[in-house]
Amino acid sequence: MGLMEAVIDIPAEHEANVFGQFDVFAKKIERTLHVTLIARGESVKIMGEAANVEKAKKVLMQLAELSKRGTAINEQNVDYTLALVLEDSKESILKLDGEIICHTLQGKPIKPKTLGQKAYVDALRRKMIVFGLGPAGTGKTYLAMAMAITAFRNNEVGRIILTRPAIEAGEKLGFLPGDLQSKIDPYLRPLYDALYQIMGAESFLKNSERGLIEVAPLAYMRGRTLDNAYIILDEAQNTTPAQMKMFLTRIGFGSKVAVTGDTSQKDLPAGQVSGLDVAISVLKNIDDIAICSLTSKDVVRHPLVQKIVKAYEEYESRSRNRGRDSRKKPDRVKKR
Repeated sequence: MGLMEAVIDIPAEHEANVFGQFDVFAKKIERTLHVTLIARGESVKIMGEAANVEKAKKVLMQLAELSKRGTAINEQNVDYTLALVLEDSKESILKLDGEIICHTLQGKPIKPKTLGQKAYVDALRRKMIVFGLGPAGTGKTYLAMAMAITAFRNNEVGRIILTRPAIEAGEKLGFLPGDLQSKIDPYLRPLYDALYQIMGAESFLKNSERGLIEVAPLAYMRGRTLDNAYIILDEAQNTTPAQMKMFLTRIGFGSKVAVTGDTSQKDLPAGQVSGLDVAISVLKNIDDIAICSLTSKDVVRHPLVQKIVKAYEEYESRSRNRGRDSRKKPDRVKKR
């Protein structure tokens, strides 16, 4: 393909935001798309093969528009915009702008950062029960927590109930000291962390004492009917089919449910079927139930986490393929 040049305008006040500190974002775009960027005043010249120059134009124009809308560009924005452009996706990162759910205690906006997360949040708004599936770092629990707190603050629900199965992550912790609450707190710590960050410890404790926010192991749900509540079941891949059925049949009028889990990280005993897998298969065609699958592209933690998740996905895919090949019977050799 032939070489070409293109020039686009980026206002001087947005150039530093788009290019990043010490031009780190510009260098990433150059490496990824094999182009050269030269900034002169408010003009940016792009040089390289025609197809790559067009892709670089799309990336820079989207980032510049994001900057004009008041967004501080970060590495995740750049990586995700590059990924969409490299896939020749018709979607744009600009669709995510303005989609703020709520703010943390420090005033930081909580919003979907990928199109997969946006679809998940939209499903949480529309559907009564939503299954959020995906690897670590995709925001499954955090976004559900933000939606629950927003619904609680807006008086759409009367209380928040957070639960997860109390199963060790591949370790035997033995007999922990302390009372019952002390024993179950380590299992529920990730839920507390998210609550403290969004709501604040003081507000959480006040509402918890009044019974309006409850954090409890899944076993505590048996026999209850949960009306007018926002209920989040976290780490659902570690439920048994009986536990999942028990949980889903607790739901009462005026309630919303988010079930989150990562089917690749089960801590159940060997041979035990996951209640999450069974529920997805059984409930997939029921109206008012949504199943949202997030992928490594939706990871919003450190970029290295995204690479780790993708590497494991590729490894597990190769392992499954090898397993299928080994189960095939060898062709019989005809005797002469």
